[in-house]
Amino acid sequence: MLQLSEKQAQDIVDKMMQDIPYNINIMNEQGIIIGSGQKERAGTIHQGAVRALTTGERVEVWQDGRLEKMGTNEPIRINHQHVGVIGISGHPDEVRPFCNIVRTTVSLLIEQRNQLESLAHEASRKKAFLERLLAHFGSYSQKIRREAAQYHIDLQLPTVLLYIRFPHEAPEFSADTSRVLLQLPSFFIEEDGLTQIIMIQSESDVDSIVQLVHQEQPQAFISVSRRDASIAVCYEQARSAMNILLALRPAAPLIRYDDVQFLVRFSTANLARHNNVVSKLEDTADLLDTLRSFIHHNGSMSTTAEDLNIHRNTLQYRLKRIQTLTGKDPRNWLELIELTHGLLASYQ
Repeated sequence: MLQLSEKQAQDIVDKMMQDIPYNINIMNEQGIIIGSGQKERAGTIHQGAVRALTTGERVEVWQDGRLEKMGTNEPIRINHQHVGVIGISGHPDEVRPFCNIVRTTVSLLIEQRNQLESLAHEASRKKAFLERLLAHFGSYSQKIRREAAQYHIDLQLPTVLLYIRFPHEAPEFSADTSRVLLQLPSFFIEEDGLTQIIMIQSESDVDSIVQLVHQEQPQAFISVSRRDASIAVCYEQARSAMNILLALRPAAPLIRYDDVQFLVRFSTANLARHNNVVSKLEDTADLLDTLRSFIHHNGSMSTTAEDLNIHRNTLQYRLKRIQTLTGKDPRNWLELIELTHGLLASYQ
């Protein structure tokens, strides 16, 4: 039901009475005072408000009586529903204009609150639907197909899923890009940072959408699933590919599941009988960056040093530090494979 809380009503009264030289009362849908310049009256029945709610019309009292004071009482009506009454004490001819102002203010605040609650409810419903969809394997029921259609998802069509991780905060796209993206099913989720999921059901649009997002958000990490009939499968693929991207940090912040299937399986293989050796590098960002660069440049000392913009002697020192901390020498090819697996596994 549309209504104001007691705190909201009292806040409105307090602010309005700074500019209006008359006592203001706000009553709820039962005629009970929930905000007043005379705070001791809060919680009591206002007779003029009761009459205004009963008749649906403005009630004006022209002289003080035992149970009511001179003033104007204006019902608040929103969507054909009476949600309360505004009362201002004083001669009706003097306070009537003020009563209209306060009524309009309260009406706008109630409508705004209702809109915010509706948005919150829709956001909650959308989140719950997404959680079910991403965890749903197998055939889709008619019920989930109907619900998906509300978000412009046709579960009878195969899908490519883009999984986008933004480095800091919600992205700002240009008006043209926003118009394009609004035509696609899109969801924001909180997974170790802000993540956007975009579902593309027209295969010809995949590359153009990826390029569009990458151009406007060059710092964002993007992973692309295969085209599959199951959105849950697409989600697992894109998320697994993203883990590879976050682990290795290649030069291009874009990765496709098709290109890293082996690394995904490799990263989840239980190859170590003891704790992951790379975990010993967690507090040394420079050594992790060095290991990543050394992997990307196929163990080349000169190319790695150039990429990191450090001297070869500094690189040698860092590689020895990695060996000291992990017990594995990156310059030994077999041990570098073990370090690579540890790096990948640490992001699973």
